[in-house]
Amino acid sequence: MCGITGWINWNDDLTKYPTILEDMTKTLAPRGPDASGTWLSPHCSLGHRRLSVIDPENGAQPMWRKYNYQTYVIVYNGEIYNAFELKEELKNHGHTFETNCDTEVVLISYIEWGAKCVDRLNGIFAFAIWNDLQEKLFLARDRVGVKPLFFSNHNSTFLFGSEPKAILENPTFKPEIGPEGLAEIFVIGPARTPGHGIYNNMEELKPGYCLEYNKNGLKKYPYWKLESQPHLENEDQTAETIRNLLIDTVERQLVSDVPVCTLLSGGLDSSALTAIAVNYYNQTKQGNVNTFSVDYVDNDIHFKENDFQPNSDQPWIQRMSSFLSTHHQNIQFDTPELVEALKAVVDARDTPGMADVDASLYLFCREIKKQATVAISGEAADEIFGGYPWFHREDSLSANTFPWSLTLNKRLEILSDELKEWIRPEQYVEDRYAQAIGEVPHLKGETHAQRKMRQMSYLNITRFMPTLLDRKDRMSMRVGLEVRVPYCDHRLIEYVWNIPWEIKTAGNREKGILRKALKGILPEDVIQRKKSPYPKTHNPNYTEAVKKWVLEILDDPSSPLQSLINVKKIKEIANSDVKSYHFPWFGQLMSGPQLFAYLAQVDLWLRKYKISLK
Repeated sequence: MCGITGWINWNDDLTKYPTILEDMTKTLAPRGPDASGTWLSPHCSLGHRRLSVIDPENGAQPMWRKYNYQTYVIVYNGEIYNAFELKEELKNHGHTFETNCDTEVVLISYIEWGAKCVDRLNGIFAFAIWNDLQEKLFLARDRVGVKPLFFSNHNSTFLFGSEPKAILENPTFKPEIGPEGLAEIFVIGPARTPGHGIYNNMEELKPGYCLEYNKNGLKKYPYWKLESQPHLENEDQTAETIRNLLIDTVERQLVSDVPVCTLLSGGLDSSALTAIAVNYYNQTKQGNVNTFSVDYVDNDIHFKENDFQPNSDQPWIQRMSSFLSTHHQNIQFDTPELVEALKAVVDARDTPGMADVDASLYLFCREIKKQATVAISGEAADEIFGGYPWFHREDSLSANTFPWSLTLNKRLEILSDELKEWIRPEQYVEDRYAQAIGEVPHLKGETHAQRKMRQMSYLNITRFMPTLLDRKDRMSMRVGLEVRVPYCDHRLIEYVWNIPWEIKTAGNREKGILRKALKGILPEDVIQRKKSPYPKTHNPNYTEAVKKWVLEILDDPSSPLQSLINVKKIKEIANSDVKSYHFPWFGQLMSGPQLFAYLAQVDLWLRKYKISLK
């Protein structure tokens, strides 16, 4: 995994500004701590930071190759899991290779097949290829958005980067945000609109999209999208297909020239991946699998069961680690480092994020990086297989809005009247929901209930899931840790998308068909365990720390946050029983401490990035 950036300007000679490109590239150093490289030409300059995973000796970037008197230059971030097969096919077409890395496979694939090369790639990626003779740039992003990619096309200047910070570093770009960006920050989140870059004049290349840019202008288009087709297999056949796809996917993603571990919560999703990894390691005689889990100091004392977190992870982690004989490490964090990390994760995202959930994941990845470079994670299974409570609640299914926006009025209580008048939050959510529902590919002959379940699945896969994938990428790559997500294999997503709901819920359980597919791989009690989300801190010391922070902000007349929020309401919450206050966010009820932490992050972001509101 790596960081990529680039700059195109038809009206100037970019070879005169090497330090600007170097500075843009340097912002991505945490994503690629092992090496750095740049490539300059009069109208295009490319930068790269490298995290060495495959062929560390020979995979330097930017990488270029000459073919038919044309020079092709690539900067690439990702992993291609079918690189070996593609390489053999390309050799049969007469191509030769100088390295064993997948970067060269992607570059030669583009030389051979052009833009159609993306159809052949199985992996997670964001890359740019420049044709020096034709003066044409080609950008592409993986199908579900595991790897990020942002761009700006403004004032005759085209900029791109793995993260906004690379674009922000260019002096031609100004950090401004308008009503849509603020609506994404305060109203639509955390599941933000695909393609929205938050900053004015910045976009995110949508998952499954390509972009071509030359002197004639810019063209964006999708190369992949979900397609609805009849499902022809019965329940038993479906479970077997899922099992085979998942095993093949995990085994492909275990290939690496550096240490690989798994993130183990003791839940169904991570336990399945770990079990498959252990079996693969046993077959290939690679020794024990290292597993890691995260928790908070004294959480065992303060934890209380609720509908969203029915039980603690720790007993289940111990159960699976013992069952699989993994080398397990449980990493704990205390309040002071968690609060301090809230600042670091704003830098990682270039926007406010998910409060302590971000902060703990960042700290977790930082500790894992000390022992491993690649990790396997169970992200996205709930979105794909229908595991969240809102898949199974009538109020969510019958509402004409996002399931995470059901209590929008409650959220709007914390915003200032001026901000609400500017961003028109109700209309914004209504418009974004209509846009999403209008994209759903329905199957002819579906019943009303079947249409509703397909819509809910679509919202989760195309809106909620990319948010979690972005979080996982930013927090892990901030410390140079590559996290792979097998449930996001496009073959698995395409297959599960068309499974009828009655088969998905086999045994009248959420994710029932996945549970059935894992019989014989996991112990029965783990298969039947009820979902418990990523853990958050319950320590009252954290509440006091973030409450103090936000109250200091509210007493500071220079705070840019004050004009955006209802100061009186926030103070009222702070002076009440904070534990009893619940704020609708992240698909569940966020407690007062998470709200305070988020607002503090917004204030920090506005100040540190010198954001202008326009």
